[in-house]
This record gives sequence, C-alpha cells and structure tokens, in this order.
Amino acid sequence: MTFHSLSYFLFLPVVFLLHHYLFPRERWIILLTASILFYLALGTPYLLAALALVTAVTYGAGIAIYRTPGLAVKRLFFWGGVVANIFLLAGMKYVPFIAENLNLVIGTAWKPGGLLVSVGVSYYVFQAISYLANILLEIDEPERHPGYFALYLAFFPKLLQGPIERPGDILPQLKQEYAFDYDNVRSGLLLFAWGLLKKVVVADRLAPFVNQVYGNVDAYSGIPLIIATYLYAIQIYFDFSGYTDMALGSARIFNISLTQNFNKPYLATSVADFWRRWHISFSRWILDYIFRPLQLYWRSGKSLGTAGALLVTFLVSGIWHGAAWTFIAWGLLHGLYLAASVMYKPLQKKIHARLGIAGTRLARCWQTFVTFHLVCFSWIFFRAASLRDAVHVVENLFRNIPGQLRAVVGRDGFRELVCLGQGTHNLIVAAVAVAALMLLDQAGRRLPLAQRPAPVRWLAYYAALTAILFYGVFDDTTKFIYFQF
Repeated sequence: MTFHSLSYFLFLPVVFLLHHYLFPRERWIILLTASILFYLALGTPYLLAALALVTAVTYGAGIAIYRTPGLAVKRLFFWGGVVANIFLLAGMKYVPFIAENLNLVIGTAWKPGGLLVSVGVSYYVFQAISYLANILLEIDEPERHPGYFALYLAFFPKLLQGPIERPGDILPQLKQEYAFDYDNVRSGLLLFAWGLLKKVVVADRLAPFVNQVYGNVDAYSGIPLIIATYLYAIQIYFDFSGYTDMALGSARIFNISLTQNFNKPYLATSVADFWRRWHISFSRWILDYIFRPLQLYWRSGKSLGTAGALLVTFLVSGIWHGAAWTFIAWGLLHGLYLAASVMYKPLQKKIHARLGIAGTRLARCWQTFVTFHLVCFSWIFFRAASLRDAVHVVENLFRNIPGQLRAVVGRDGFRELVCLGQGTHNLIVAAVAVAALMLLDQAGRRLPLAQRPAPVRWLAYYAALTAILFYGVFDDTTKFIYFQF
C-alpha cells in the first residue's frame, strides 16, 4: 500500500472515521492499529518484527538511561540501544554489500543471501537513536506509555519515508485530546492532493525519460545525458516532496503536524543552504547527532576540523541512503562541496567585496545557478545503477554536442535527442503541471488559496483533480524513489 494507490485512498478515510467515532479518549489505539496494518500491507511480515524489536529495545533503553544514576552506566545503556538498532539496520540493508566487497578484497565466497526489503527501517531507526540521545542529554524524558511510544515510531503517514520526527515534536500531539477540526481536514486533504499531483502528473511522467537513459547509459552521450540528468533533478524533487505533502496532509486530518521537509531547495545559494532546504528532518538529524559532536571533538583543528567533520557526516549520509558505492560517492561529493566551501568562504567574501557584488541580486543569482548545477552533477551518482555507469555519464556528458545540436534542428533529431524517443506529450504535461504549481505557490505568498474568492478556489481544485484523473500515471511499478532507503 502506497500513498498513491487505490487501497490507500480507501484506507485513509476508514481510519479517519474510526478514529473520529471510536475511542475518542484513546485515539492512539486506532492509529497504532492502523499503522500496523499499513506496514503489514507491504506484504513483508518480517518488517513488522523489525519494528517491534526496535520499539522494544529503544523503549527499554530509554527507561534505563533515565533511571540509572551514574553517567557511565547511562552511556552504556545508550550505546547498547544505539548499537542494537544499527546492527538490525545493517543486517537488513548492508550485509550483502559488505559481503560482496569482502569477497573481492580477501578472496572469500561468503553469500549471506539477497538484500532484505527494509522499507521504513532507516527512518524509524534514526528516530529511535535521536530519542535515546535526547534522553541521555536530558532534552526529553522517556515516554512511559508503551502504546504512545510505539505510535511515535510507527505512525503510518511518516513510517515509510519520514519525516524523521523528534520525540518532543510529536509525542505531545499524540496525547492531545482529539476534537474535529474542519480547517485541518480541509487543508490536509488539499495538501495531500497537491502532493499526489506532484507525484503522478510530474514525477511519474518524467520517469520514463530518465529510466531510458540511465537504464542504458552506454547508448548515450552529450545532450541526452544532460537532459536526463536535469529531468532526474526535477523528478526526484517532485517525487519526494510529493510524498512529504501527502504524509503531512494525511497526518493533519488527525490534528497532527509533521515536520516540513522541503523549502524550495533548488533556490539555495550554497550547498549548505541546499541541505537546510532539502530533506530537512534528515539534514537536522545528521547535523545534530553526527556533525556537531565531530566538530566539537575536532575543534582544535578549526576550519580543517570542521571540513573533516563535514566529510565524515556526509559519508554517513551516503551510506544511510543505500548499500552501494554510488551512494557513498554521492555522499562524499556533497561532503567535499561543503568542506571546500568552509575553506573558500573567506576568499569568496573578499572577491565579492572587490567586485562590489556582495549581497546583490546578481551574486545571489550566480550562487543559485552554481549550486543547482553542483547538486545536479551529484545526482548523477545518486541515480546511476553502478559506479561504472556514473563515470560513463561524467566522461560523456559533453561529448558529441556540436553534431547533436545540428541534428536537433531536424524533427527526428529533436525527438531522439531532446525527447529521448519518448515523444513530447509527457514533457508538455509535466511542464504545464510544474508551471501551474509554481504559479500557485507564488500567488499563495501574496494571498493563500484558502483566502481567495470561492470561484478561484474551486477552479484550482477542479483543475488539480482533472489533472490527477486524466493525466496522472497510476502504475504499480512507479514506486516512490525514497522507498529504497
């Protein structure tokens, strides 16, 4: 069951009605039961066992950390809980990758079996670690009610792809007495609809173009590789932010606010700014629990210590995203971007001051342009099926472009090189949808859609519904990109 499936369109209103009419003072029972059923609907029962194990270990470790008087023993319980959670995650996600590379290095033939499906595990394991860290640091007290704690980890709108929530943000909301809120239901359903539009009308219509090229990179060079990379940048943003909108919308109808995960990341003026806007809950997690402790530990190294902490932090980010060298390369590349920016920043200020462009719109536009292309370049490694494919794309990105530009003038050349043999229909539909979403966003800054006159609101609603019904791609094979993490 995924957010853009018919089964979820039936599941969500049923859960809402049961939640609304049954057990008004014990709503966690309905939400936890729904979350368990939602996870079981993936068809892999061992995932529920993994969730139960993480829940039990983390709940017990949290209580033990809080009750133990000595700091050394507190740390022992903390690291015990952390190691147990990471061990589970590694066993489900990384053992085949580790075995494959050990076999290459030492010549063994260890075959631990296929990669287990680990949908959602990365997200609730990170939540569990932050929960334990906050108790150790005395930021939060442990949750003593096992039902509320289980729901904190398992709440179905955020279970599969986040956001990665902190206990102090969501646990108090789960305990609030429920009261029907029309505005929350209306805005939640609308947010869900915008997310669905992003996913099925934009991301899934761009997917065939990207898949065709990145599924056989050896057959392409130059313009097709460039276009497929740009389209992937658009696809992954609308796919993941679409999921986040649907998650936030689903939670909002239950009067629960989840963390906003995106804030116009492609308008970032630096790679650091990009990470403040992209996958925000994850970025904050690695900043608080990996980067800052490392930066503090290496503080004597000053700028070099900060640069080293960034490299390690984003290496971990790459490993978290997937058991493949492509993700490790992607993470290291972002680490290099950020480490280089730490060293370059003083010189950048001097250059901008010398040119008289410090703080100007020209400087911001140039920084946004450069940042966007650095991010797009890194997406090559994120999307490529292997490190060899990624290297091929990089080596051939600008090859044969003069001849290809001449061929673009012809109709067949345009179809093959720009439309990648897919025709123009999908590109036009996706482009119109992107333009419409941008216009709505821009208009919403001046006056939110909810405050517009009724004819304007309903025109927007009907247009979105029409686009979803007639131009949406509803296919069991179009999974969310971040499901694999």
